[in-house]
Amino acid sequence: MIGLVRVGLISRDFREGLYVVYILMCGDGSLYTGITNDLVKRIKAHNLGTASKYTRARRPLKVVYSEGVVNKSAALKREFQIKSLSRAQKLEIISHSG
Repeated sequence: MIGLVRVGLISRDFREGLYVVYILMCGDGSLYTGITNDLVKRIKAHNLGTASKYTRARRPLKVVYSEGVVNKSAALKREFQIKSLSRAQKLEIISHSG
């Protein structure tokens, strides 16, 4: 982990070229995990309904966890790890991030 954003906050302080793995809490209570190299832009797209078919129908959305990683490959690996976790395990990660 290189950078960690506190729960519910979005930061532009991530270094250039750094990828971010994030978890959203959807309006229906479900969790969505994704990656991006521009978290602010990606969250805006999610909330506009243009980023993901899954989140489009589950707004409003809130960033509950984000983690900076060094490159896209590391981000994809971390995203897979998180997506493989149970909901309870994801909530545990989220609770320890703030």
